[in-house]
Amino acid sequence: MSIWGKIGGAAAGLALGGPIGALVGALAGHYMVDRNAPPKREERKGIAFTIGVIALSAKMAKADGVVTEDEISAFREVFHVPQQDVKNVARVFNLAKQDVRGYEAYAIQLKDLFKDDPVVLEDVLDGLFHIAKADGIMHEAESGYLESVAMYFGFSEADYGRIRARHVTDHADPYVILGIDRSMSNEAIKAHYRKLVSENHPDRLIARGVPEEFV
Repeated sequence: MSIWGKIGGAAAGLALGGPIGALVGALAGHYMVDRNAPPKREERKGIAFTIGVIALSAKMAKADGVVTEDEISAFREVFHVPQQDVKNVARVFNLAKQDVRGYEAYAIQLKDLFKDDPVVLEDVLDGLFHIAKADGIMHEAESGYLESVAMYFGFSEADYGRIRARHVTDHADPYVILGIDRSMSNEAIKAHYRKLVSENHPDRLIARGVPEEFV
């Protein structure tokens, strides 16, 4: 079963704890969900990551007041939701999108789960930017949401500027995007680039607890 198919269990909610676990538990009050034994320890991190990403994405889409079809499609595109699991994901997405409030707790729990892996959190932020741009407009409320999530993830203002520059053309400076200083030598720039490529290698991300579906 894919990671998407494992997120609907009431038992999973009890095992995960925090706002992410509470959201899973809320499904038990609305739907017939899997009530098998709690997931194994190695599965919990992946399930928590998945739920957290869905919740932050749903609240991102709601940030400007309206969730559009473009934003929903962007979520499915960037996080690779297979057709057979759309209903499972939609249950969580629909619960989370009801109100943009409360996103801070999800961001904090994801930060706690991946406090030693900022690359994973950066990938999540990239996905949220993709959703924000889906309707062709980066609304002020969406920009504020993204900046706030970045802060809760532990990114500095410079880090956020670098990540934002990959998505917003008014900051499209390659030095900012790569997070390097203009005084660096070509050799140092190449070494930094190789480091970024290595950190984002799929095998490394999976080893850190990111589900294969997100790689």
